Formats: sequence, C-alpha cells, structure tokens
Amino acid sequence: MAITASMVKELRDSTGAGMMDAKKALTETDGDMDAAVDWLRTKGLAKAAKKSGRIAAEGLVAVVVDGGKGVAVEVNSETDFVGKNAEFQEMVAGIARAALTVSDVEALKAADMGGNSVEEVITNKIATIGENMSVRRMSGIDGDSVVSYVHNAAAPGMGKIGVLVALKGGDEAFGKQVAMHIAAVNPASLSEADLDPAVVEKEKNVQMDIARESGKPEEVIEKMIVGRMKKFMAEVTLLNQQFVVNPDLTVGAAAKEAGAEITGFIRLEVGEGIEKKEEDFAAEVAKAAKG
Repeated sequence: MAITASMVKELRDSTGAGMMDAKKALTETDGDMDAAVDWLRTKGLAKAAKKSGRIAAEGLVAVVVDGGKGVAVEVNSETDFVGKNAEFQEMVAGIARAALTVSDVEALKAADMGGNSVEEVITNKIATIGENMSVRRMSGIDGDSVVSYVHNAAAPGMGKIGVLVALKGGDEAFGKQVAMHIAAVNPASLSEADLDPAVVEKEKNVQMDIARESGKPEEVIEKMIVGRMKKFMAEVTLLNQQFVVNPDLTVGAAAKEAGAEITGFIRLEVGEGIEKKEEDFAAEVAKAAKG
C-alpha cells in the first residue's frame, strides 16, 4: 500500500524514530502500524520513545566562530556523565557546525549532518546511548570580530557555559577578558537601551514598595528610586558593570581604553531555566505500596 506522510508522522510521534526510519518500517510492513512499531523495536530504533518523557537538563553548550559570525548551541542530556562521553561530544560539535548555516532551532533540527537531519542523528544517538537528548537552544551573533570563551570546558569549544562577544576594534585578548566577565557575572543585557522594559518596570515597582515601607513622602521616595534604579542598571547591564579584570573601570570604560566597541554578546548555560525534577525514591515507593 502507499505510505503517506501522515502515516510516517504518526509512527514518528508514537516511537520517536527518525523520519527515514519510520518510512522504512512502514514500507517493510506494508503500512501495518503495529508491525512497524515492532520492526523499529527490533532494530533498536524505538528506544527514544521510552526516553522522551525524561527531563534532559544536563549536557553541553558548544560555541563555533567562523570569521565575523559565531553561534552557540545547547544540547541537553539527562545526566552529566553523558556530557563527558566522547561520542556525545562529537555529535554536539557536529551540531554546532551545522548551526552556522541556519538561523533558528527548528531549522537546525532539519539541517543536514552527514546525510541525516540533526533530529535524526539525535534520535539514533538516544537509541545507542540510552538517554533522552535534545537540541534546546541556539543563538548566533555577527560582528567585525567574534571572540568565544567556554567555562568549565569538557572538550575544545564546549562546556557548561558558552560565551560569544562581538567587537569593533580591540583585540582577541580583550575580547576573551570580556567573555570571561560575562561568563562569571551573567549580565542581563548589553546596555540600558537593550534591557527588557518589563524587567525595568518590575524592578522599579519592587523598589517603590520597599521605599514606601520607610514611610517617607512620595517626593522623597521618587528621588530614592532614581538612585536605586541607577544602581540596578550598573549591576545588570554589561557596559555599566565593574570589570572583573579591573574593578576600577566599568566594562564600557575598559573597552574604550582598549580601543574597542562591544556590539553584542551571547551567553548560554546548560540547563538554565529548566526545572529539574527532584525525585524522592522513598516517597515513590511508599506511594506505590499504598496502591
């Protein structure tokens, strides 16, 4: 019988197998969905489905720079142990290189990687390594020059925190210092102009509430808020932060001394923002015992 795209999608959704594997399974079993599932299981290609519900909050961030373009990619696994696996690291490096040619995660998943899509490569790796994995994020940056830094590196160009800094002028040594600063301090934005207005408004409201607790008049409170917001901006915006290499200077002032302009940055940290499930094995057993 004819194998339709909807049949392939249904089999992929139910097993986690790659598109070509799902199509081949349906072809081999003449479109019988149940038989196709069994076919995939016998080939070890349906294992990914059993892993897909697990939280993957470990893994690696990889950074790649090609001339004035840089990209950072986060590929997650369930355990930190897999992040140290050479086979996993090789896959992550390949995914990062593929990311140089695309603009977002969905395009990256569909990008070619040695004859298979990135998504298919990951699915097959899940089957062989036995953990859930995913390409969670990617972010690219352009500049006259782009400098990279990886903190807590597990292999060249990949580790727990990846940073890219775009510069005009300056040199690589200064760019590396800025990247290390970003890794350590984690600024929210480059400057006040780039800071999310919602973040600014939320902080202002918090500071207003704190100031009102003092019982001071509104006109005094308004002056207090100006100073507190200035301090807040100095804490969260890169150019206004004290430079970790030389705390006597802001990062912006240090850049000026170095003859550089910082035009942008990217910082990705493994598992950032993922709520990791804390499993209480004793509670789980007790719950099961109660039926």
